[in-house]
Amino acid sequence: MIRAGQWRWNLKTRYGLEIRAATSGDAQGLCELLQTAGHAVSPRAMAERLDALRQEPGAALIAAEWGPPSGLVVIHWYRTLDADQPTAQIATLLVGSDERRRGIGRLLLKAASQAARVAGCGTLQLLATPDASALHAFCLATGFSEDGPRFVRPLRKRTDLQPQ
Repeated sequence: MIRAGQWRWNLKTRYGLEIRAATSGDAQGLCELLQTAGHAVSPRAMAERLDALRQEPGAALIAAEWGPPSGLVVIHWYRTLDADQPTAQIATLLVGSDERRRGIGRLLLKAASQAARVAGCGTLQLLATPDASALHAFCLATGFSEDGPRFVRPLRKRTDLQPQ
């Protein structure tokens, strides 16, 4: 099983945006980003949490340009009894309010999907509360289908799937 600390991926777009693994050096900027969503975390606690996440099966990826992170996705993968491959679940997907509608969420989702595929996952899930209409619209626009309180998206093309 690939852990966050073992996985390396870096994407630079033509717009100067970089998608990369979060490090403890990003703690202050991530605290500011989370504060905009109503989650107060100290930089020290954030650095400790990022270090702990690197020991778990998953990844914390950020979108950054020239300043603090403008977006974050945290993804975990785990085994279930109802699937042969691990399931990946997005625990956090956040883009700064001033940075939305620029494709950053889609790039973070693409990076998270790639990390999950590399880890051998077959499905990507995202839980959403019923009152998160913008998130619901984003999920549907990016290939997820609704499955109760969660959105689900296969990580492999239908032609790549083997018969069960």
